[in-house]
Amino acid sequence: MRVLVTGGAGYIGSVLVRQLLDKNYQVRAFDSLKFGGEALYDVMLHPNFEFIKGDVRNAAEVAEALKDVDAIAHLAAIVGDPACKKFSDEARETNWDGSVALFDAAEKAGVKKFVFASTCSNYGKMPDPDSFVVETSELNPVSLYAELKVKFEDYILQQRKDANICATALRFSTVYGFSPRIRFDLTVNEFTRNATINGKQEIWGAQFWRPYCHVEDLARAVVLVLESPEEKVKANVFNVGSTEENYNKGMLIEAVCAIVPNTEVNYVEMNEDPRDYRVNFDKIKNELGYTITKTVPDGIKEIYKLLKTGVVTDPFEKRFSNI
Repeated sequence: MRVLVTGGAGYIGSVLVRQLLDKNYQVRAFDSLKFGGEALYDVMLHPNFEFIKGDVRNAAEVAEALKDVDAIAHLAAIVGDPACKKFSDEARETNWDGSVALFDAAEKAGVKKFVFASTCSNYGKMPDPDSFVVETSELNPVSLYAELKVKFEDYILQQRKDANICATALRFSTVYGFSPRIRFDLTVNEFTRNATINGKQEIWGAQFWRPYCHVEDLARAVVLVLESPEEKVKANVFNVGSTEENYNKGMLIEAVCAIVPNTEVNYVEMNEDPRDYRVNFDKIKNELGYTITKTVPDGIKEIYKLLKTGVVTDPFEKRFSNI
């Protein structure tokens, strides 16, 4: 099977590429290299790997990328609330226009499976602070990033649910951990970096919840859907993570302090946050047999170890952030 990974040089994409190669898939990465291509250096000569530099907004480049493709893992996007707010036009063109064009072109090209990287940010704020949201809970996007994810989910799961292509949306938890395209603008990685380098971290709104999942486990969920029977995943949506891995910011910084010694924490009271949600992940566990392999403390240890080596000379460089 040949799998096209859009955003293949990205934080999650570069990990997914390696997992697919390890399982003997033919892998084609497609990426505009907005953040460079270093994350793919060591796989460029792999006999089952090929790379096409391109943008999902460019029809000719997409057509080239789709040749002889059996499945698509669609990760290419302007990722995160801050990036979508700063680059709003590019976000709409990429996350909506480009994604729709890619899906329609994929169907015409005879692609069999389409796995879309969506987000748990779609839930926005829980109506009941003591509850957990599930896949059928009301979506309440409070950012352009989430609005575009919700809109494209609806397109592939509802508007085009009768398409020949088997489409699945995966609502990813907030990601963390080591990747060849390392990012330090993600909460767990950022807190660990600041504690390790500066010895302190400021926490705004310690009580607000999010689910977290290691980058390797998110990538594994994509592989799992690609390998699952069509009747289980077609026009379906799954939260990706573990119910036990819901943390509020106070719990996160406590986990960081348990690993990074002598971290000074300054708590700033904040009573309003547009995003506050705890997520239940029973569906993907029960229906597809998915379980995670790493927890937040594992990710903190990875980033702490990486930074202590000094191999990343300046972890505050702009290239380690999406904005």
